[in-house]
Amino acid sequence: MSEPTPLQTLLDTLPQCGRVEWIGIRPARGEPVKELDSVAVTIGKGLEGDRFKGRETSKRQVTLIQQEHLHAIASCLQREAIAPEVFRRNIVVSGLNLLALKGKQFRIGNVVLEYTGLCHPCSKMETALGPGGYNAMRGHGGITTRVVEAGSIALGDDVQACL
Repeated sequence: MSEPTPLQTLLDTLPQCGRVEWIGIRPARGEPVKELDSVAVTIGKGLEGDRFKGRETSKRQVTLIQQEHLHAIASCLQREAIAPEVFRRNIVVSGLNLLALKGKQFRIGNVVLEYTGLCHPCSKMETALGPGGYNAMRGHGGITTRVVEAGSIALGDDVQACL
């Protein structure tokens, strides 16, 4: 096996550990997001009680967004803050660049998730955030993941790349 390139070494170096700051499920389309202290996570189904009804191979089983990006989006809209449930993502994480998880599996509590893509904003963000909300979220929408190992996630759990 060949030596990793300098760029690959940089991409694989992720010593930071994030933290779960908020958890939410969307019980049904259009219903308010329900905030939780902890949640069970199932392979192929995502978070227990969430409206996700994809296939076991779906790439959008659990969605995450960085807390730091919530502040950036609020700033773009000239607001002090925006409540996490407005964004309709499942988990808010602080202290870790979620984009650095691209192509990786990572652990939250005893759950292992795999980065599957970017979680782009939908047109509903224009209504939820007001005029310009969609554009304020562009590049800050978070990531999509699939469940590799089931378990549970709780507020305060560490978020760390698997080695």
